[in-house]
Amino acid sequence: MQENIGFQLSRLPRLWRAVIDERLAPLGLTQTRWVTLYHLWRLGDGQPQCDLARAIGVEAPSLVRTLDQLSEQGLVERRPCDQDRRTKRVYLTAAATPLLERIDDVVREARNEMLAGLNEAEVTTLADLLSRIEDNGLALQARENEAHG
Repeated sequence: MQENIGFQLSRLPRLWRAVIDERLAPLGLTQTRWVTLYHLWRLGDGQPQCDLARAIGVEAPSLVRTLDQLSEQGLVERRPCDQDRRTKRVYLTAAATPLLERIDDVVREARNEMLAGLNEAEVTTLADLLSRIEDNGLALQARENEAHG
């Protein structure tokens, strides 16, 4: 049983995103674009590009391409940072708001369906357990980096 936990943990995010991707496809959004918009919306306007890339878990050059596409769609704009002109901050445009509300509805609906059959206490326990596993993994990673760095 325990041998399968790692495989389950690796399969679930792909499955979760596939369900949401399929539902967002009619809006003309690729996974990369909707994930970027959604993170920016959740983190708040004016995020430095490097912070946004880190939050999403992508390399900065990959994010630049996505932001170019979103900018062409009129959904985001990049402005120089007041303190450091080399840094660009990312802002959502007014055109992004209705789209983000739709994304949020789709994500919430998919989450409810994926968590069907679990009560609130079980979902809370699941979230706590996943956080503990993530914390263990981060601590392990930090120790390994110290040992090799």
